[in-house]
Amino acid sequence: MNEPIEPLPTPWEFDLAEVDDGEDLVAVGGDLRAGTLLEAYRSGLFPMGLGEDGDRPLGWWSPDPRGVLLPGGVHASRSLRKSLRHFEMRVDTAFDEVVAACADPSRDGRWITDEIVDAYTELHALGWAHSIETWRDGELVGGLYGLAVGGLFAGESMFHRVTDASKAAVLAMAGYVFADGDDRRLIDVQWSTDHLQTLGVVTVSREDYLARLERAMELDPPTFGA
Repeated sequence: MNEPIEPLPTPWEFDLAEVDDGEDLVAVGGDLRAGTLLEAYRSGLFPMGLGEDGDRPLGWWSPDPRGVLLPGGVHASRSLRKSLRHFEMRVDTAFDEVVAACADPSRDGRWITDEIVDAYTELHALGWAHSIETWRDGELVGGLYGLAVGGLFAGESMFHRVTDASKAAVLAMAGYVFADGDDRRLIDVQWSTDHLQTLGVVTVSREDYLARLERAMELDPPTFGA
């Protein structure tokens, strides 16, 4: 895999030192340039619009507590392991299709705007954003996309069209991220849900997350297979 291309730096500064504990929304405004996004993730934030269906104004979030998946914490139920036999997992063969499925306007809680799609598509072209895809019988049936920055993989969104397809993508992603056994690696899922907890997702305080993030930034990104 080629080294990601570092974009122009952002003019914005991200500082969580004065943010109150338990406050998820920490800033409003800014832009979605590649350099801004990377600096945000390296600082512990991610963007999501505050308007209807994710429209502007642009919000910057640092959930407290934060949903994470940690090395050694991944769990797959017996039924999920059985489902995995029927799937083929791929990486970065259908990034645009995965993002489009995640941004489907018919989905409840839609927040992925055209502006978000364009921004993460650029990050994909630069080598930072990746799609983990679940295929069955030659058809894309689920997947997720996110950013690999140092030892952090920041999951952005996922979708499924058949049972367990999105869970399979999470397991595959964790397999890539944690492959080297380095316990400094970290997967961010933003907010924990019942769905994600079945896979081993836990919550940590913002202070704990930022400490783990600092250690993760010491590492190179994981190697994603084709």
